[in-house]
Amino acid sequence: MARESTQIAVLGAGPGGYAAAFYAADLGMQVTLIDEEKNPGGVCLYRGCIPSKALLHVAKVVDEARHAGNWGVTFGEPKVDVDKLRAFKQGVVDKLTGGVGQIAKMRKVKFIQGRATLTGGKSMTVSGTAGETELQFEHCILATGSHPTKIPALSIDSPRMLDSTTALELPDVPKSLLVIGGGYIGLELGTVYATLGSKVSVVEMTGGLLPGADRDLVNVLHKRLEKLFAAIMLNTKVVKVAEEKNGIRVTFEGDVNPKEHVFDRVLVAIGRRPNSKIPGLESTRVVVNQKGFIETDGQRRTAEPTIFAVGDVAGEPMLAHKASHEARIPIEAIAGHKAQFEPLAIPAVVFTDPEIAWCGLTEAQAQEQGTPVEVAKFPWGAIGRAITIDRPEGLTKLVLDPKNGRVLGVGIAGSGAGELIGEGVLAVEMGATAEDMRLTIHPHPTLSETLMESAEVFFGQSTHVYKPKRK
Repeated sequence: MARESTQIAVLGAGPGGYAAAFYAADLGMQVTLIDEEKNPGGVCLYRGCIPSKALLHVAKVVDEARHAGNWGVTFGEPKVDVDKLRAFKQGVVDKLTGGVGQIAKMRKVKFIQGRATLTGGKSMTVSGTAGETELQFEHCILATGSHPTKIPALSIDSPRMLDSTTALELPDVPKSLLVIGGGYIGLELGTVYATLGSKVSVVEMTGGLLPGADRDLVNVLHKRLEKLFAAIMLNTKVVKVAEEKNGIRVTFEGDVNPKEHVFDRVLVAIGRRPNSKIPGLESTRVVVNQKGFIETDGQRRTAEPTIFAVGDVAGEPMLAHKASHEARIPIEAIAGHKAQFEPLAIPAVVFTDPEIAWCGLTEAQAQEQGTPVEVAKFPWGAIGRAITIDRPEGLTKLVLDPKNGRVLGVGIAGSGAGELIGEGVLAVEMGATAEDMRLTIHPHPTLSETLMESAEVFFGQSTHVYKPKRK
């Protein structure tokens, strides 16, 4: 067995792991990055954010081609070459993961492809393509990510049953698809398959899609999905699945009739679970809580002083951009700098069409907390750019402190909302007020003007919406 030592060992090479490794290298530290894939990237690049957005882009193009008939431009019905589409998606993944691998080499980060087992607070063994290595480290960053949640009752051994990973492999475009779970993963993948030609039904056990998201924003999306999907079943549970010759027979319980239906394929998208069952973790003092997350302090240090944890394994929200930002904190702590992970706003984006994005305090959270707020809303039907692209169904809203107009939260529903929410995050982080947003000149004609005009609504002075301020 080979024996090596390193200053920083990073276990897991997703957006949290490789961001930590690269930043440590930039600060002059010796870094070893370990992952089972041949290149860094993690779930996000290989089986999550990136491949799903590649397919969602294709779905958007198909939808716009169909939509163009409203403007007098008619295309033939799109023909989908699944093999070529799959190859395009894989090409995107290969290009990005290969690129990250090259950046690791340029930064002189040692990358070991293999599976690690912790053997204490300062050591691990790695079994990989080059054999077994005993690795001593001064500090370790655990960035092992997450995996799709499974329910035993729905986990039958059948190729017709999909999770988010297998759904992104695009095995085919089934005639009918049931999506179990009305969260962002289910709705994004459901959108892809519906646009490509599947008859998609969604079942959600709560009373609304995207539980926890602002209802004002969800309502905009729900209206559009009602036209795209064959059925949206709320307050409904799947209690049984069974494979038959022609598909999967699903038994429902709740506000739906009939109680049974057969689907060509079933996608289970009910969330993700942290990968905290790390081999050898019991040899350390690291604590895993009841939800499966590794417990950390504000510097992301675990109960084992030499070991830190970041990303999905360290707690919600389980988002790639949260992981990559969070990953810098332990490196700065190791370097002796004052550092705490304490963002005021972490943006969330649902990449459906229309997109939904929000950050900071939501109106629902304010009501639950008893926090007094004033909400300013601007409908996209009153903005020129939304009309010119024939997407007037959007909404932009600000959640404001009624005393001083400080921006506490921002929510956007509409085409390209994910590209707009960054301004909202900056406003919350900088302590901006509605006055600041109102006085910031936004380019015309753009959808970004809706942020400015939402601020004007707060003062009862919106140019394109007549809503006088109540005295």
